[in-house]
Amino acid sequence: MTTTSLDPDGAAAPGPAAPPGAGYREVFRVREFRTVFAAHLLSLLGVVVAEIALTVLVYRATGSPLMSALTFALGFLPYALGGTLLAGLADRLPARRLLVTCDLLCAACAAAMVWPGTPVAGLLVLRCAMAFVAPLFQGARSASLADILGPGEAFVLGRSLLRMVSQSAQLVGFGLGGLLLTVLAPRGAIALTAAGFLASALLLRLGTRARPARAPAPGAAPAGGLRLLFGDRRLRALVLLFWLPPAFVVVPEALLTPYAHGIGAGTVTLGILMCALPVGTVAGEVWAGSALTARTRSRIVAPLAALAPLPLLVWAVRPAAPVVLVALLLTGLAHAYTLGLDRMFVDAVPDEARGRAMTLLSTGMMTCQGVGMALAGLAAEFLPVHAVVTGAALLGTAVVLLLLAALRAAGRPRGETGRATK
Repeated sequence: MTTTSLDPDGAAAPGPAAPPGAGYREVFRVREFRTVFAAHLLSLLGVVVAEIALTVLVYRATGSPLMSALTFALGFLPYALGGTLLAGLADRLPARRLLVTCDLLCAACAAAMVWPGTPVAGLLVLRCAMAFVAPLFQGARSASLADILGPGEAFVLGRSLLRMVSQSAQLVGFGLGGLLLTVLAPRGAIALTAAGFLASALLLRLGTRARPARAPAPGAAPAGGLRLLFGDRRLRALVLLFWLPPAFVVVPEALLTPYAHGIGAGTVTLGILMCALPVGTVAGEVWAGSALTARTRSRIVAPLAALAPLPLLVWAVRPAAPVVLVALLLTGLAHAYTLGLDRMFVDAVPDEARGRAMTLLSTGMMTCQGVGMALAGLAAEFLPVHAVVTGAALLGTAVVLLLLAALRAAGRPRGETGRATK
């Protein structure tokens, strides 16, 4: 299998992709993917460190817990707007140019945060700007993986590796950020974020091939991307299977602090419980990506997606911390169904619209998780935490079963283009 790139005169030149039966090791043998992987790690660690440093910086400047919390929230709020408005650019512009530009823009925002004269309002605006372009960057990068690795199993494993890095970087990054702030001022830690984005831009510019845009400007408007995803029965079911289950699964995570307080667990126990879901998710992806065949990964999508919320039902009996830990690990392990879902999605999306589709996919996932956390907090103002989590598990299971039924009713995609039946 080959991918295409542009040589210096602008002509199409072949680029190697991972073999059809690639495992994680084979995916890492693709030089361009190693570059994308390293750039992703650098920029992601930078973002996590910046989030911690910014909250400390804003709190020290204002003394307000609300303003400090708002700094975290601003990482989510502009996501939906940016992903919806900018999605068309992911197909209209060459991927490498777009990715490098986004990295440079984020580096400039981080550098402006370092300047001592930047007021708190300016810090928050700069944080919004970084979050605004994040879904475009992620969508363009995900779409470009199919150019680098091919749209088959190597693409699925490449996406899996980037997700695992995202989960792991949150665990490592928060710890690293805390350590850095013991030896550096918050603005010094943010300077490292700017350096991380610059390094990522340099890696992507020098280590990936220039490829043409996938589609011309006509038809690339935001509404066109939404019509693409929701005007097709199969794509609509697949998108909602990506978006909605995480909105229910994040409920116990969002309410872990009050729940741990309610059962008398200390801060050390709380920290361990916070790690359980991402650790389970990474373990599930490693298992599915390394031990299962592509056919098996497709077959386990339905059962694992339906089973994922069920361990959370143990909240009905207000379990102790060890039981909560096991339940969160099991829910994370069930996330292995995402690999099969990735393959279904990329097969169903037309090549020329892949960038828009991936951008809107990541936008919706982040937005639904944010909404899920907010609704969980609101419900917990009126109901016991264990009742909220139990209700989320029941409702989440019902929603997943309905979506799986809709996916089955839509049938398989037909034709060589991979478009789903309508």
